[in-house]
Amino acid sequence: MNPFKSDTAGPGRHPEPTTIVIFGASGDLTMRKLVPALYSLRSERLCSELAIVGFSRTAISDDAFRDSLKQSTDQFARRRPIDADAWASFGSSIYYQQGGFDDPASFQALKLRLEEIEKKRGLPGNRIYYLAVPPSAFAPIVQNLGLAGLVDPKESPYARVIIEKPFGTDLSTARELNRAIRAVLKERQIYRIDHYLGKETVQNLLVFRFANGIFEPLFNNRFVDHVEITGAETLGVEGRGGYFDHAGILRDMVQNHLLQVLSLAAMEPPVHLDGESVRDEKVKVLRSLRPITKDQIDDRVIRGRYTGGSVLGAAVPGYKEEKGVAADSRTETYVALELYLDNWRWAGVPFYLRSAKRMPKRVTEISIHFKAAPHRLFTGLELADRYANVLAIRIQPDEGIRLNIGTKVPGPANEVAPVTMEFRYASTFGATPPEAYERLLLDSMLGDSTLFIREDETEASWSFITPIHEAWASSPRQPFDYPAGTWGPPQADALLLRGGRQWRRP
Repeated sequence: MNPFKSDTAGPGRHPEPTTIVIFGASGDLTMRKLVPALYSLRSERLCSELAIVGFSRTAISDDAFRDSLKQSTDQFARRRPIDADAWASFGSSIYYQQGGFDDPASFQALKLRLEEIEKKRGLPGNRIYYLAVPPSAFAPIVQNLGLAGLVDPKESPYARVIIEKPFGTDLSTARELNRAIRAVLKERQIYRIDHYLGKETVQNLLVFRFANGIFEPLFNNRFVDHVEITGAETLGVEGRGGYFDHAGILRDMVQNHLLQVLSLAAMEPPVHLDGESVRDEKVKVLRSLRPITKDQIDDRVIRGRYTGGSVLGAAVPGYKEEKGVAADSRTETYVALELYLDNWRWAGVPFYLRSAKRMPKRVTEISIHFKAAPHRLFTGLELADRYANVLAIRIQPDEGIRLNIGTKVPGPANEVAPVTMEFRYASTFGATPPEAYERLLLDSMLGDSTLFIREDETEASWSFITPIHEAWASSPRQPFDYPAGTWGPPQADALLLRGGRQWRRP
């Protein structure tokens, strides 16, 4: 009996049988995220028949590749331990092909292998190529796929390419990469992935805003005082000092993750919920970002770098003591920005974004801070101002939504105190949300590009971020120090204090 046999996976959510080719098959992303996600999709009957073909330079057999993936899936899949019968069926669909990313002959060999596998398994020839590789390999792989005739633009059977971040390092490199891949692929074949967009709470932003009549009328400058978006990590560079020292937190987190979250939180209602309509509105938000000029950088952008300290009770070294970090590094591990959107809905409302490593806790959330009541009628309300009327949308961990309001304290006095109304996914629905890669891989099989990034989105975000990097490069100023395990340098607090505000402590 086939443990994956099913005719249903929700209305309109069952994709056609597909072959998925993973370039960079021996890497951590494949082992920890991609294959465990595909296993979950199959074991929960959310997708049809699959073949998975790993492609990398390492010489290993199909069986050895399957064994390594079984171990990693048993360790990282959402539901553990894995089911023996389910794995037996799933594992038999996994293959391995050795080859070089810049070797055209390897792609001709891959083509023959795919045809052999698809004929053997009765697959129709639908293919998804996942580029889980360093950015330098993106263009060569796409070019060789084209030369081998592996990415025909016809609709059926389809050929799609998923490209991981970082998509460029600045505006010029992003444009160059777009030109290189568009020379081979149609835009509808390109799926630029940002795993944050696969998180359940990020997706719920659209439902929360546009399916609830009581909230959408409040999302504008008449009612909102300011918005904060925080992406905090307790981890340091974790052995990736060489990479991170060339990237920094602004490139690694803000240009993609946080600006994507910002665009969903601030966008206008789309005409439809199809990929093009949603992404049209996101692009409008990114294009409305008020540029930060060179003479405004120091006032509106704060960068910091962690020194030695203690995180979650453990002593940790400073950033410049991390392996792979240059002795003269000026790379930031903390950044806070004051942003404005020059459009009618949000004119005059500051958006404060911050992202950092070595924070006291791991958390990503959006908090919408509403304006205070126009007239003070009750005692104690001043004390509650910092907490009252804040809508916090927690993306990770403990996904959920909290609304802070003021209420009367029991007793004869008209005294107001803050209380919280809270919704959590796990307790409400009795299950943890699916992993982000599960949703995104399923959408790619369905041809749904809503949660993927379009060409003009990448260039719009880099158009805003690149001038900041250029200003930093021309300045001798070092990032401000902050001890590991704290909420950042005091200069970031001053960014809000000048407007009479304070960072929310999530």
